[in-house]
Amino acid sequence: MNSKTLHTLEFDKIIALLAERAVSAPGKALCHALVPMTDLPEIERAQAETEAALSRIRMKGELRLSGLRDVSASVKRLDVGGTLSTSELYAISTLLDLSERARNYGAHEEAEPDPDALEASFTALSPLPKEKRELKHCILSEELVADTASAELSRIRRQMKTADERMHSALQEEINRHKSYLMDTIVTMRNGSYCLAVKSEYKSKLPGVVHDQSSTGSTVFIEPLVAVRLNNEYRELVIAEQQEITKILAALSALLTPCTAALLANQKILAALDFVFAKARLASSMQASKPLFNTERIVEIKDGRHPLIPRDKVVPISIRIGEDFTLLIITGPNTGGKTVSLKTMGLFTLMGQAGLHIPAFQGSRLAVFRDVFADIGDEQSIEQSLSTFSGHMKNVVEILASADSDALCLFDELGAGTDPTEGAALAIAILSFLQNIGARTVATTHYSELKVYALSTKGVENASCEFDVATLRPTYRLLIGIPGKSNAFAISKKLGLPDYIIEEAKTHIEQNDAAFEDLLTRLEADRRTIEAERKEILAYRTEIEELKTRHEKADQNLDERKERILEKARAEAERILAEAKESADQSIRRINRLSADSGLLRELEKERTGLRERLKAVEKTAPKKEAVKAAKPAVLHIGDSVRVLSMDHDAIVSTLPDKNNRLFVRMGVLRTQVSADDVVLIEEEAASAKGAKRGYSGAAPTFGKASHISPEINLIGKTVDEALGELDKYLDDALLAHLNSVRVIHGRGTGALKKGVLAWLKKQPYVKKFEDAHFDDGGEAVTVVTFR
Repeated sequence: MNSKTLHTLEFDKIIALLAERAVSAPGKALCHALVPMTDLPEIERAQAETEAALSRIRMKGELRLSGLRDVSASVKRLDVGGTLSTSELYAISTLLDLSERARNYGAHEEAEPDPDALEASFTALSPLPKEKRELKHCILSEELVADTASAELSRIRRQMKTADERMHSALQEEINRHKSYLMDTIVTMRNGSYCLAVKSEYKSKLPGVVHDQSSTGSTVFIEPLVAVRLNNEYRELVIAEQQEITKILAALSALLTPCTAALLANQKILAALDFVFAKARLASSMQASKPLFNTERIVEIKDGRHPLIPRDKVVPISIRIGEDFTLLIITGPNTGGKTVSLKTMGLFTLMGQAGLHIPAFQGSRLAVFRDVFADIGDEQSIEQSLSTFSGHMKNVVEILASADSDALCLFDELGAGTDPTEGAALAIAILSFLQNIGARTVATTHYSELKVYALSTKGVENASCEFDVATLRPTYRLLIGIPGKSNAFAISKKLGLPDYIIEEAKTHIEQNDAAFEDLLTRLEADRRTIEAERKEILAYRTEIEELKTRHEKADQNLDERKERILEKARAEAERILAEAKESADQSIRRINRLSADSGLLRELEKERTGLRERLKAVEKTAPKKEAVKAAKPAVLHIGDSVRVLSMDHDAIVSTLPDKNNRLFVRMGVLRTQVSADDVVLIEEEAASAKGAKRGYSGAAPTFGKASHISPEINLIGKTVDEALGELDKYLDDALLAHLNSVRVIHGRGTGALKKGVLAWLKKQPYVKKFEDAHFDDGGEAVTVVTFR
């Protein structure tokens, strides 16, 4: 990638922002080494890593890698059999500690989605638990070896502590003994020895070694003889301590020697993770998104914000190239945002190809360019005797020599700095050449000739930076497809230039140029009118949608109120029926008990049958759930309540329609197959389904008990009278639930209960037959009753 372009588009400033967000020296080094890539798989891998790190930060918080140091030099010393220092071993201990922390952070949990782009990096870390444990046990800091590193070191340090205490005790005794000779009663250090500050006139009174004297000569610093002997003993212990520490360091170095490859791999992985998480932190701070890459050399930036402009001042821009046109010419007044548009497109391309997210709306597209060229800014050079035009033209020559179809070329004020006619002609020729070789090119200009060139040439498009003449301020909106005006006359008039000068200036403009500028003015006015009308239409459309929604909601509330009233009526009817049936059943059972031995039983049974038929007739006249909507296969769910039209019965959906549009439904214990066109959803079910979980089925009135009543009754342990009373009520419920048959469990026992039940069943007119159950289903202990 062209290094000059990186500087021109301020990519180095983005790198500086990135390096600030790395927490380790190796990670910062990777940040500073980052350059745009040209291999699409590598770019997509880097983008996926940035996205994965951003996702992990949101889900798990930050990955802390501070304290990571470069240990490659120490590893080289291990490879040649060298012994590492305490600080080097502490750095390796920190490296292993961070490796374990990062591995735990990156551990994939079952509740998480599939492994991301960083999963392999976390898995490849080797914390070396045995070696790490030994280092943590022996090395406490960069300068301190633990007392417990070895038994000998622990013994030596205990002796050193004792010797130090003896030293202080001896010196305190000397102070007390010679207090009158001393300048001060404190112990000082001179040349590594403990000394007392003695008045110079009494120096012969204190036997010892003179180490120093004050600048005035009034004080002499003397090490007492007793301290000399004790200090010698202490120094011997210090030497022994150092020798033991050397042995410990050598042993730890030998322990790490077989692990050098793993140490280097861990350092490389942690540095890379620090680098990737720095990219994620930068993306988060910029509110950036992952760009979509393509091989068609299409660039489409949606609401892009230049990352180096303060967030409270930057104005999002949308710019595109490569799909409908390959050359974009941006016109408009100065300070209108033309240069910012150029730099935004170029910088976003560099950032995207470097694996960085871009501060633009989700779904922005970038292409992979082999090279990006930019001629932006003042190229005047006094040292090289170059004018502005010469400086720019030198860059243009270099760009034309290197550009090809895989290049993005950006020109600011192409052809400026010389005669307008010749400058415009050169600019058109340069842009035509770049378009012919297939390069993607964006150029800014003030020349009207280039606006005409864009209007008349296929594959070339005009764009303008909107400018509000009334306020003399740019809006920074980029309008593709519309050429811009320089607005020189309008701006000059607003700034106070006299009208007669402006009118005189207009006479010097050629008629064609004036007509063209007038056309641009009319186009701009029409565009503003159309945009205002579009906003008005959008407001009307929004208002209509709100009114429509409000009316639909009112209709829905009306339907719901109607359904609640009907439901209340149905519930009341069912309650009245249930009470009437229960009252009739109780009366009949009492009469049965009172007249069991009389001749009235047959007459009462006939009356009871007539009463049951009348109840059924009343039940049929009760309010039914209104089926209002034909069921379509796409809206049927298992458990829905439907009405089978051909059978005129309610049912519950058991299966969804098959390829032949047939499904199974359940009517009580009966399961049958019907056509989906033969069923309709019951409105109450459709209404209740809005607030219920899918699969819940409310029962229809006719089959309300079919989903609750058991297909069998257990009478074991009851007397014959008790059993017949319960059996009578149960069979009535089974008939109302439209069960075809039931099982009566009476057991074997003495046979009295079974005999009483069978005798009672023989007298019931609604019983078609009864027989013992199959041997495998209860045999003689169970009677299967089939209804008429």
